[in-house]
Amino acid sequence: MALTAAVPFWRAAGMTYITYSNICANLVRNCLKEPHRAESLAREKVHFSLSKWADGKAQKPVLRSDAPEV
Repeated sequence: MALTAAVPFWRAAGMTYITYSNICANLVRNCLKEPHRAESLAREKVHFSLSKWADGKAQKPVLRSDAPEV
């Protein structure tokens, strides 16, 4: 039996679904008119903390952000 199942185009292009989803979201945000564009761009920023582990205990967390520094 041959495998002839349809492959999603994002997978065929070598992307993950997250990458495809991020590209689509950026396109939609860029198509919005003001003030909706500014609001959506402000919501896309992500902040998280990262902790290194040593001897089974978490060290002091470091705050990170994917937002560009202004």
